[in-house]
Amino acid sequence: MLDWISANFSDLLKNIDSIIFYTIGGEQGIPLIVLWLISGGLFFTLRMQFINLRAFKHAIDIILGKYDDPNDEGEVSHFQALATALSGTVGLGNIAGVSIAISLGGPGAVFWMTIAGFLGMSTKFIECTLAQKYRIFNPDGTVAGGPMYYLSQGLANMGQKNLGQILAGMFALFNVLAVLGSSSIFQSNQSQVVVANVIPFFAERTWSYGLVLVLIVGLVIIGGIKRIAVVAATIVPIMCGIYFLAAVWIILANLTAIPNALASIIHGAFVPQAMAGGLVGSLIQGFRRATFSNDAGLGLAAIAHAAAKTDEPIREGIVALLEPFIDTVIICNMTALVVIITGIYNNPEFANLGGSELTLAAFTSAINWFSLVLTVCIFLFALSTMISMSYYGQVAWQYLFGNRSIIIYKVLFLVGIFVGTITKPEAIIQFADAIKIALAFPNLLGAYFLCGEVATDLENYMQRLQTGKIISVNQSQKPGFS
Repeated sequence: MLDWISANFSDLLKNIDSIIFYTIGGEQGIPLIVLWLISGGLFFTLRMQFINLRAFKHAIDIILGKYDDPNDEGEVSHFQALATALSGTVGLGNIAGVSIAISLGGPGAVFWMTIAGFLGMSTKFIECTLAQKYRIFNPDGTVAGGPMYYLSQGLANMGQKNLGQILAGMFALFNVLAVLGSSSIFQSNQSQVVVANVIPFFAERTWSYGLVLVLIVGLVIIGGIKRIAVVAATIVPIMCGIYFLAAVWIILANLTAIPNALASIIHGAFVPQAMAGGLVGSLIQGFRRATFSNDAGLGLAAIAHAAAKTDEPIREGIVALLEPFIDTVIICNMTALVVIITGIYNNPEFANLGGSELTLAAFTSAINWFSLVLTVCIFLFALSTMISMSYYGQVAWQYLFGNRSIIIYKVLFLVGIFVGTITKPEAIIQFADAIKIALAFPNLLGAYFLCGEVATDLENYMQRLQTGKIISVNQSQKPGFS
């Protein structure tokens, strides 16, 4: 059935893709969505006076629990919210996406990917602050928040109720479609390809891999955000640690190649290359893959951060700015250096490999026994992404259709996971990816309207922090504090 859809809806897909990735300046121009994301990140960085730099240390202090208050309303801690959001972004985009960006845009794409991550820190701050500010508490004590709520409520407060409802509805619908396609079908499909290369049993019996994933994901998501947060807080540090150490091992073993690798990144970012489509092609691939990697501007992570226990929305926004730094500036750059150092990206022998397979080839070329370990990492990346993204889609579904039909959404999500392992639904995956990046249109438009109140709240928070009116847990326990 899905193969039939893939074959017969290619024209529809091309039309949707051409609308979302409408290009300014002809074939070699810049897609409007890329300009939209670049301008948003740059504007928010300047508007918030480089919050991505000046609040970085405070963000570390917050996730270390120095400002945690168990009496604050919410469902998860600052660290668990960060881990949940990271589990949704630290996935195959860091493995497959980086290799694809370098293959299509040359090493220079890595430079623009890093710039996008830096600017994305400010965008994440805005999104997650607003999500906290406009979150709601359901009768059962659970939290619902995210762009749907700050678009509808925030714009209504500004006298733009109709616009807010339209943007919120668009976001929620795009969210559900993107999660069901990009996060369930794509993640299971790509992870199955890699796992099957190492474990032949799953190559011959793809359905069995699908059942394993459905069982694991189903057991986690049935417990809601609290169980998802606990699992994410366990998986994320482990998988990031393993992947990071492996990349460091390869980089240190090829230390003399680092200067040339960095030079190729800088040179490729500004000097036209035939394979990269020039500077524009490099920039486009860098920003496009960074968006798919850290989701800055799409508003998805805001849904997880809305559930954090805090009475200071700004504080959770500051925590959120760490995501693009960890996801893109650190992990994606580690992957990029491995791919460039090993020379896999421009080796004709590997020209027909997909993104995740290309990264696997790069790692195994340096550590021949590492294929099994990296396969485990890829499995964990895919698993963590699926469980967190399922929650994002659930909150959007709840906004559109209410609580009673959530079970229908969960069943559809699990079916999508199984379908992804037994078919090759390229058209559906491409459609879902296009819809996912389209989330930036309603989300950033609303953020532009609402960023003024965030700037005011930020100024108030930083003033209280600097004058000692906001104190850490350790300070409050010292003699003289009550």
